Amino acid sequence: MLLDTIPSPELSPLAIGEDISPLPTIRPAGTTEIDFSGLLTKPLRLHEDLAQGCGGQLWPAGMTLARHMLRYHRDDLHKSRILELGAGGGLVGLAVAKGCAVDGPLYVTDQEGMFPLMEHNIALNDLSNRVKAAVLNWGKPLPREIVDLRADVILAADCVYFEPAFPLLMATLTDLLTLCPSATIFFCFKKRRRADMQFLKKARKTFRVVEIEDEDRHDFSRQGLFLYTFSSKAQHKQLPETKIDSSSQSFTAGNLRVPDIRCT
Repeated sequence: MLLDTIPSPELSPLAIGEDISPLPTIRPAGTTEIDFSGLLTKPLRLHEDLAQGCGGQLWPAGMTLARHMLRYHRDDLHKSRILELGAGGGLVGLAVAKGCAVDGPLYVTDQEGMFPLMEHNIALNDLSNRVKAAVLNWGKPLPREIVDLRADVILAADCVYFEPAFPLLMATLTDLLTLCPSATIFFCFKKRRRADMQFLKKARKTFRVVEIEDEDRHDFSRQGLFLYTFSSKAQHKQLPETKIDSSSQSFTAGNLRVPDIRCT
């Protein structure tokens, strides 16, 4: 999550507007075990701690995106280079590392304040040899290790929350797709304010945005949750925006209805 240390009152998470929907219940620091309704044989252990910001807590879009990846992408990520943005404690990236066949590098990223929590959760799940935590500030130049990664699968859950950060997030997503034009961004968010849909409107102008069909879609959409893929428009010049049926379509980066042009 992006909200770590906010320098001025106008950027305070307490000043984000009156039309915000209820936030998740704030819990004291502690460790939760999650098996995503049986999709993980061995539950993920996630330590939650709000000491460095609200990113340290489990959020609903993270659960939705993690469940989607475990259900539909268990076997098609083995050659992928995976990056999670705004990871908070690392829920989605760690779930993918535990439950999907991943042979390539996997990074969970957030601001510096979240770095110790990401590292703690990596160690808590014995994933230090498979997952790496890194600091990535939206809107800033990408760190060298992220540039070298050239991620072709990008995970982003509950990153649409704080309106002043929207252009920063958009800039980082654009940078990542510039590095790897065949990449696929899996993007899940909960609509809390009217402004959240403005982010999606801007995203449609920049990227090819596709709403993903999921067997749980009826349930999570009633909670105001949305699940999309973003990809480069240049890779889809002949294809109209549409919905993708997860039950029959594989979205591995480089294979999302485009020729297999992989970043190297």
